[in-house]
Amino acid sequence: MMPLAHAVASMLAAFLASLVEGVEALTVVLAVGTVRGWRSALTGTGMGIVSLLILIVVLGPALARVPLGDLQFVVGVMLILFGLRWLRKAILRASGVIALRDEAAAFASASETLRDSGARRTGLDLIAVATAYKTVTLEGLEVVFIVIAVGAAGGLLGPASFGAAMALAMVVALGLIIHRPLARLPENTLKFAVGILLSAFGTFWTGEGIGAAWPGGDWSILVLIAAFFAVASASVLWCRTRRAKHYSSNV
Repeated sequence: MMPLAHAVASMLAAFLASLVEGVEALTVVLAVGTVRGWRSALTGTGMGIVSLLILIVVLGPALARVPLGDLQFVVGVMLILFGLRWLRKAILRASGVIALRDEAAAFASASETLRDSGARRTGLDLIAVATAYKTVTLEGLEVVFIVIAVGAAGGLLGPASFGAAMALAMVVALGLIIHRPLARLPENTLKFAVGILLSAFGTFWTGEGIGAAWPGGDWSILVLIAAFFAVASASVLWCRTRRAKHYSSNV
């Protein structure tokens, strides 16, 4: 029987990560379509999605052949590093140390860059196709890693893939409906949550990989999530305090 805590957490992590990366990719694709033409933008987007699907199909079964303990340890360490990178950036943004990402500004910047890339061509525009393909592929690679990592190590590729598919469908639907960047989406809050989930999952899998016995078994992952949330929240407050003291001392 599939552990409920694992299934829900893996699906949520994949959903939130896919939502964040999907929004960032959507911003560039919208810019490409607006400036260079929708046929080329959608062609590049489709090519990128197909490339990512092929990668999942190839890597998923290959990872299944790796001994479970080794896979859990390696994937666990990588998830910790991956999750802490997301969490670090989210903490710095939440505390005001670095600026929040502005999708409207990113859209304007991408549009300006595309306008400076030369005249728009009739038919397929190779610049537009390449830009959309590169953006979708690069943003999607992080999602592919998360889906495979949280899924393959615990036999949960189904829930993780379902979560990613839900997020992709949501982003595509919103893009088709509103035709503008999703500037109001609380992206940093989502990154904060994804960082916590990936770090908790990574810690759990690393422990499993070295043969550690977690108190409470599979449900201990909820305790890890709560612990990472507490530490991250305290880090935000600490960074805000340090920033305020630094600002006041320079006034």
